[in-house]
Amino acid sequence: MDTDRYISPLSERYASREMQYIFSQDMKFRTWRRLWIALAETEMELGLSQDGKPVITKEQIDELKAHAEDINYDVARAREKEVRHDVMSHVYAYGQQCPEAAGIIHLGATSCYVGDNTDIIVMREALLLVRRKLVNVLSALAAFADRYKAQPTLAFTHFQPAQPTTVGKRATLWMQEFFLDLEDLDYVLSGLKLLGSKGTTGTQASFLELFNGDQETIDRIDPMIAEKMGFASCYPVSGQTYSRKVDTRVANVLAGIAASAHKMSNDIRLLQHLKEVEEPFEKNQIGSSAMAYKRNPMRSERIASLSRYVMIDALNPAITSATQWFERTLDDSANKRLSIPEGFLAVDGILDLCLNVADGLVVYPRVIEKHMMSELPFMATENIMMDAVKLGGNRQELHERIRELSMEAGRNVKEEGKENNLLELIAADGAFNMSLEDLQKAMEPARYIGRSKEQVESFLLNVINPILEENKDLLGVKAEINV
Repeated sequence: MDTDRYISPLSERYASREMQYIFSQDMKFRTWRRLWIALAETEMELGLSQDGKPVITKEQIDELKAHAEDINYDVARAREKEVRHDVMSHVYAYGQQCPEAAGIIHLGATSCYVGDNTDIIVMREALLLVRRKLVNVLSALAAFADRYKAQPTLAFTHFQPAQPTTVGKRATLWMQEFFLDLEDLDYVLSGLKLLGSKGTTGTQASFLELFNGDQETIDRIDPMIAEKMGFASCYPVSGQTYSRKVDTRVANVLAGIAASAHKMSNDIRLLQHLKEVEEPFEKNQIGSSAMAYKRNPMRSERIASLSRYVMIDALNPAITSATQWFERTLDDSANKRLSIPEGFLAVDGILDLCLNVADGLVVYPRVIEKHMMSELPFMATENIMMDAVKLGGNRQELHERIRELSMEAGRNVKEEGKENNLLELIAADGAFNMSLEDLQKAMEPARYIGRSKEQVESFLLNVINPILEENKDLLGVKAEINV
């Protein structure tokens, strides 16, 4: 392990090995070689010739394929020190391994042929991994929501106690946000296209020269390359690069997932403060170096921390896209090398944490019930008032009386630290004509949760379960938490 230089915590602490491989040097340069093979094959299949003789032969293609995986990094690195150009360094290194094919590698292409097409391929692979983990987060939350769909709990507006909901219904609010992210991800993923091979300014001028102005043949180059690389098509027009707005769209999907995760983690942190719900806490985990009793929501805090990074990171591709000059500038390169990989690595870590937390959430029904019962008399006042009206009371007079008694009970709780005695105050008021026993019968939390249980069942049945069934082959991911 290197201890004398900076190492990204995204690699050391947060992102999975699977996501790290997608953005690795091996993935990048093996994809470059696959693209060079696809280009050479396409040119051969389209009959590229000089003086009636084929320019590219099957033997050359076979030689390229034989060395597609065993990259001679030492040669490429040494060459790059000399020429200061990564693409030409790898063209040279590949040529050293394939002497018969060395002269036809990268024929007619510009650096962005391998650079940009690889970026699209890598982003697609990364989006597919994000999608798999997102589906698994939905699955874990669905199980949690179903288990607690009828567990009454105080709801909050403005973080003030409000009409009750259920623990499961609250989880569906988190799920719906992730579901919207999945829709956005699928839309962006379905629209990803390759750059293809369009030359220095996107005009395909080099291929016009290679194929002697044969327009029909040139029109077939991009579709053939796309098919060989597993894509339906290429972007129809471009400058030297694909539009950097593509990166913006991808980064916005990642930022959306981060926002959803942040919202869920905030709710869990607040619930853990209330001691109603708790994230997983391992047997030997230390919550605080000073306060041994503490069980801090460290994973939810980490979700929030990484999520803020991803949401801000989405500005990088947006600004880069807006500031590209004409057909190409290079001020995108250094920024893109950071913002796209690290956005994906961070989201990968976020989703692993979300999956770990959602899969191990602990609920404390007795604490929830205690909090509920301390506030329920206030929530039940409308029902109490309607019952009193049925017994002959005046609705307007009873409303004013309940308002006054509620204020008195509130003062007892806040100023004197007493238990909520609103029911006792109402029972003692002759205007209501109700006994304490009558009032206590109205204190069943399930009476006040509305359609929470039914909404959970409907949401799971009609929205989430079809997604899980359609993607059942993706289920079963177990989160890998490094620290």
